[in-house]
Amino acid sequence: MASTDQALPRVLVVSDIRLFQESIAVLLGREGGVAIVGAVGPTQAPAIAAELAPDIVLLDMTRPGNLDCAKRLAEQPPPTRVVAFGVGETDAEIVALAAAGVAGYLRNDAAIEDVSAVLASAMRDELLCSPRDAATLCHHVATLSRNGHEGPRAAVLSKRELQIAGLIDRGLSNKEIARRLGIQATTVKNHVHNILDKLGVHRRGEAAACLRTAMRAHAPLPAGSESIVDREPP
Repeated sequence: MASTDQALPRVLVVSDIRLFQESIAVLLGREGGVAIVGAVGPTQAPAIAAELAPDIVLLDMTRPGNLDCAKRLAEQPPPTRVVAFGVGETDAEIVALAAAGVAGYLRNDAAIEDVSAVLASAMRDELLCSPRDAATLCHHVATLSRNGHEGPRAAVLSKRELQIAGLIDRGLSNKEIARRLGIQATTVKNHVHNILDKLGVHRRGEAAACLRTAMRAHAPLPAGSESIVDREPP
């Protein structure tokens, strides 16, 4: 008798944390209405996705640096639908994921039934999102249309990320930035990873230069961010 798995969406689970990989794979395989073809880390994901050709890659976005993995998966042939999970609450994250080419996303508080709905929506090439997130994406597209394509990457930085980028531009280390802002050095490190990912650069100096270029070009930065970057540190 033929397996019913042939009719189910084939899903590859990707996470830095092996416990997440295995737990989510088991849960989805049992209750999510999908066929799990594998569970791997982000480093191996592009090669494994090219080999297995899953219908969807379910990608853990709770770890810094995984936005680049999403971009690679979405761009490599054959195109892969990427659904991100563990997404935070900020508009900037939604815009960054859309720019990376994801087919869907799940917030931190998503339940198993939410996962099934988003995966089914992605299989129909539809984006299941809240009215607020739809408005955020439409506003971003309208902003890019008004301003051309100069500096759109800077638009996805949060106010805190812009503040940290400004301090990087002044030559401060992660520890110095942490002391200046009254936050943990590990928090600064995570912000720096996100800044590099969102700006598509690999070095701190490149991020600061990209930000300066965007500001000179009057790129659409979040309200109030210019004063954050330009303000002299205490």
